[in-house]
Amino acid sequence: MKTHRILALVLALAMLLSVAPMVGAQGGDEFVATFDIPTTPTTEGALAGVDPSGQTVVYWHQHSGDRETQLAGLVEEFNTNNPWGITVEASNQGGYGDIYQKMIAGIAAGEVPNLVVAYQNQSATYQLEDALTDMNVFVNDAQWGYNAAEQADFFQGFFNQDINPQFDNQRLGFPPNRSMEMLYVNLDGLAELGYDAPPTSWTEFAEMACAWKESAEGRMGYSVRTDASFVAAATFALGGNVFDYENDEYVFNGEETVYAMQAMQDLIASGCANRIAERYGDQNDFARQVNLFYVGSSSGLPFIASAIKESENGEFNWTVTAIPYADLGATEPTQNIYGASVSIPKTTPEAELAAWLFVRWMSEPTQQALWATYSNYFPVRASAAEALTDYMAANPQYAAAFALLGNTAAEPPVAGYDVVRDMIEQQAFYAILDGADPQSTLDDITAQANEVYQTQFQP
Repeated sequence: MKTHRILALVLALAMLLSVAPMVGAQGGDEFVATFDIPTTPTTEGALAGVDPSGQTVVYWHQHSGDRETQLAGLVEEFNTNNPWGITVEASNQGGYGDIYQKMIAGIAAGEVPNLVVAYQNQSATYQLEDALTDMNVFVNDAQWGYNAAEQADFFQGFFNQDINPQFDNQRLGFPPNRSMEMLYVNLDGLAELGYDAPPTSWTEFAEMACAWKESAEGRMGYSVRTDASFVAAATFALGGNVFDYENDEYVFNGEETVYAMQAMQDLIASGCANRIAERYGDQNDFARQVNLFYVGSSSGLPFIASAIKESENGEFNWTVTAIPYADLGATEPTQNIYGASVSIPKTTPEAELAAWLFVRWMSEPTQQALWATYSNYFPVRASAAEALTDYMAANPQYAAAFALLGNTAAEPPVAGYDVVRDMIEQQAFYAILDGADPQSTLDDITAQANEVYQTQFQP
């Protein structure tokens, strides 16, 4: 795919999404920079009289290495220039699991940070104890929030992902960035086999994977990713869902999930796919041109690029594209988007507002574009694409992924999803790959998942 065509699609998408209708709190259609908001406390609404001046915001995050360094630079810029004298103290508190355990302990002890990274199901678990601020209060505030144009500038799938139906549609977090489940494809490999485009269906995928397997000794079509995010991604792509929001229940036994899991079972049985032998084995085999395909997060793009460049088997042409989607009648892909958000624990109104102002500033297009180049995550605002033109030209795979952001879905934000994820992987997917009947296996695990959800993770 030509780079300039991808960039044209990206910019067209950004323009389309930036004018999508959305009811906002403020009037007008001009973006309001955070540092241009009046410093005098508002006299109206839920935040009337709240003054964030002089507050210290303790921020727990998971970033390390270069990302932590770049985040520290952005924090310093905010601390130096914000007109309220707010000081953000950002610190790495370990991985997502470490932070989750610290938050559970902190909630029990009454000692929590002012801002914390959290996946949607984690924030829902915190809210079982009424520990988080509903960020709709900030988003829709006439002074501190966003007007209609600003709200419309967010990719709506990202913007709405933290609105939690389990808690009366409270907004339990806010997205600083996002990534996406993608299909990585060896284009030179496809050309060698006589194909001129990546697969759009699992039927085509299997055909290509088997052709690659049979084309030379030591090759394998695909190493099956077995986690719940892949199950959700394959289901979304085919037009289904793994959670019924109207009836508040898991539906892992829907037609689309059963079809996708049957396809994986058939690939294993045919010998055209295998299981991942060791951590990162699937991406390493893709980089070494052993595997034709790899499925993984868009945030892994720089790691795949580096592995390909360093491979003893040489570099090759590759791209990323949508998870196969066309088998059951879908005419366009729906991509699984994911990523941790930031939540504001309940402390004091002044500290909560100060934390929101940092979140708001980090969400501006300029900071979003910078963070995208630092982290390789997607920005959450469409207008940031204008500042990423050079970056996308230098990273065409990132541009190809960005062009798919228009039609997305997200995994359930409900409390206990981390437990259910493990159940799906350990008790269902592995069994299916070993030959268990997909429909009955998914019927059973769905019943178990709903039992856990209804008995252990309700407000």
